[in-house]
Amino acid sequence: MTKEHVRAHPWLWVSVALVAVAAAILILSRVSPSYDPYGWLVWGYQALHLRLSLAGAPSWKPVTFLFTFPYSLLGFQSVHLWALTAAAMSLAGPVVAGRIAYKLVYDSTGARWPAIAGGTAAGICLLATIEYTKYWITAQVDPMLVTLFLLWIDMHLHGRPRLAFTALWLCSLGRPEAWPFLGLYSIYAWRTWPRMRLFVGAGVVLVPALWFGVPTLSGTSPFVSGNLDLNQANAIHGNKIVGTVTRFSDLSYWPVKLAAGAGLVLAIYRRDWRVLAIAAACLLWVATETAFALHGWSAVPRYMFEAAGAMVVLAGVGVGWILSETSKLTRTARLGGVATVVALGGLLVPGAVAQVRFERAALHHESWRTTQIERLSDTIHALGGYRFVRSCGAPSTNVAYASILAWYTKLNVDEVGYLPGNVVMQRAPAVLFTQYDNGWEVQTYHLPASRQRRCARINDVYFGPEHHHPNGILLAHSHLPDSFFTGKPA
Repeated sequence: MTKEHVRAHPWLWVSVALVAVAAAILILSRVSPSYDPYGWLVWGYQALHLRLSLAGAPSWKPVTFLFTFPYSLLGFQSVHLWALTAAAMSLAGPVVAGRIAYKLVYDSTGARWPAIAGGTAAGICLLATIEYTKYWITAQVDPMLVTLFLLWIDMHLHGRPRLAFTALWLCSLGRPEAWPFLGLYSIYAWRTWPRMRLFVGAGVVLVPALWFGVPTLSGTSPFVSGNLDLNQANAIHGNKIVGTVTRFSDLSYWPVKLAAGAGLVLAIYRRDWRVLAIAAACLLWVATETAFALHGWSAVPRYMFEAAGAMVVLAGVGVGWILSETSKLTRTARLGGVATVVALGGLLVPGAVAQVRFERAALHHESWRTTQIERLSDTIHALGGYRFVRSCGAPSTNVAYASILAWYTKLNVDEVGYLPGNVVMQRAPAVLFTQYDNGWEVQTYHLPASRQRRCARINDVYFGPEHHHPNGILLAHSHLPDSFFTGKPA
């Protein structure tokens, strides 16, 4: 690779670098995808085998299916491929945010170093969004959607309307909050670029077809996603409008909001309609989320990551403009502008330190959880494989591991029991997996006489590490050493 190659295709090499960095982080952190991604992987596998059911959690999102369906051709390797996709696309978000802020500042001022500072600030502020890292490192889709939302803005600013529409279309397949943006941009594209009309029309038709058609074809209600999100425990209790705005506000530290406010004020003063349009996009996303909250949906903070992404662009533009405007004045004013930006960065440090500590604790927990997931896989293998387990009874566990158990037993999520109490009370044959701090307990319930002898060897057994077997061993309760358990059932 020569310098000429890098200069000719800089963003291609940035993409390669992002994939490499994402792979390195995933390897070093040893973090497994969380509940929802395993459910998405189940969709891909079951659709490939024409057994797809969307009756259980997670909520249907077409954008994840577009990836997990082809990935399922690779079997269990699709877990790693999805995790890499989610991490690499999420890490691209700060890069895209920085690119937008850089272009807006540079186009309006012609000053390169303030534009670089603004772009850097935008990227850092996005990474500093509360719990942002937690979600991308566990292969959740929300940070990916932020990248797509910002990529829509970026591609439009750079005169690439087809790519802009594609990015927004993909975002709208992940969050219904993007539908108003897709509708408005489709009208704009239809009127502005007549050659795109067939492209735009097909995209608009495919959105409802994928959101509502696939669930219908799978034998589920077309509104399964909305139904699953109604009356959730994490929904806003009290004033929905205030609650939604508060949740959005809590995504960012106040120095970021202060810089974004400065960017908005300066955009009004400069009559920069592009920056004002981004501010309007932020407000429209939050307003749409508020309407969803009033309808009864959960409106959890991560559903507004996209609005936070638009806000950090405003913050980056604000930083760039402060530096640019003060540099035109006296030396004292120039120093004052630099000092203001440095002060904003300094005020962000305490929050950033707290965020790092939180993310470190979350990473530690997720690494421990990954060990439990690996041991669940090893447990099923030690029992004789998923076919033998299923021949004894319906696999069941607690709700936190239901989609993971479904993945390892090659069932739809709604075919896996997720309420241990119901397993005991009901009369259907079941194999219950109970998680402990260092392993898994397996018990069978309500087996018919024809299965009792054959399945007796997987009843009341435990899998976990032991002194002479650090990678885990399957033991019957009667042979269990006193040191086996290190904690209570989760």
